[in-house]
Amino acid sequence: MADNRSQFDGARVLADLNALRAIGTYKTGVHKPTFSEPHLRSLEWLAQRLPEAGLTAEIDGIGNVLGTSAKPGPKLLAGSHLESQNFAGWLDGPLGVVYALEAARVINPDPDVSGAVEVASWCDEEGHFGSFLGSRSYVGGVSEQDIDAARDRTSGKPMRDALREAGLAGRARVIAERGRHVGYLEAHIEQGRTLEDGGLAIGVVTSIVGIWQYRIVFTGEQNHAGTTRMNIRKDAGLALARFCVAIDERFPAACGPRTVWTTGRITLDPGSPSIIPGQAEMLFQIRDDDPRVIERLEELLRSMAAETTTRGPCAVAVERLRTGAPAMMDASFQEAIEAASKSFAGGRSIRMPSAAGHDAQMLATIMPAGMLFVPSIGGISHHWTENTADADIVTGAEVFVDACRRLLAR
Repeated sequence: MADNRSQFDGARVLADLNALRAIGTYKTGVHKPTFSEPHLRSLEWLAQRLPEAGLTAEIDGIGNVLGTSAKPGPKLLAGSHLESQNFAGWLDGPLGVVYALEAARVINPDPDVSGAVEVASWCDEEGHFGSFLGSRSYVGGVSEQDIDAARDRTSGKPMRDALREAGLAGRARVIAERGRHVGYLEAHIEQGRTLEDGGLAIGVVTSIVGIWQYRIVFTGEQNHAGTTRMNIRKDAGLALARFCVAIDERFPAACGPRTVWTTGRITLDPGSPSIIPGQAEMLFQIRDDDPRVIERLEELLRSMAAETTTRGPCAVAVERLRTGAPAMMDASFQEAIEAASKSFAGGRSIRMPSAAGHDAQMLATIMPAGMLFVPSIGGISHHWTENTADADIVTGAEVFVDACRRLLAR
């Protein structure tokens, strides 16, 4: 009988990543918003290649691509996402999808391996319509009402319209079959400098931060910018600016060692240079892997808002938009990645938390999960200059495939 085992092929991994990079190219990165034409072409690209790994491909009703195997034995789920932030990098997401595809191509035909790697591309991890919509849908966390309410953050297009235009309206959404998988493994660029600065090849993720997001609204009094004296103004924009500075002054005393916070968007109403803003709004985010730290900071944020309102002249209201529980990565997955790193990366690995959110934290709510990082050049991500050295990409892929083999053999 002929040996039908496939060998790991680093050149094939690089070729696949560059093929995806050629879809929706923007400078040296890509522009693939969720359900855009380049994103949909990328989904089709993956669906056409899954049969190479003995997988049956399906694109479900929320835009997830799922490759399933009929091979007997345990199943390991692996993947990431294929859409991008606007005008962003070429590896954030596709790296994990291509690693999963390569693992399936190598492992699934191997008669000496019981079981198979199944592949997923989760839709809208980047949050154009709502963060982690695809993976949250798969674990049962998205209702039809959620989809009805979802709007594209850039254009305002309803998600229902986007699904219809993509040809996905009326398709069923695939929900996880509990107990089918031994767990979920995801690879990603680090999006930071820990690995690069340390001369390391692999990050073994221990936890993924929770993300809490807020809308903070400042209400003052709109008036003429030329005729309203400074001492009687109720300038909502100025109140917002002072509040931002106060956050940076007061949060350090209450935060944890890895806490980060960001004001990502500021809007002034009506936004004219000749009109004093009567209302101002900021979107604010806190990240940490300790819920107690987040709770402490939210309490501080609300007390600062109350103090500002009492002091005047503007009122401040804090609305929590989103909470995201931190996720711990499974210990046995961490051990498998570390062992694979010793075999294929000279043991140049480190255990580290993820300061960014990933689909793995959604999958971790229903099955064991793990994550592997590879270095990011300069720590840059969410920008078109995002990059990783080819040698680091190939090493990471080898470690990933071996980790999958180890997990299936447990």
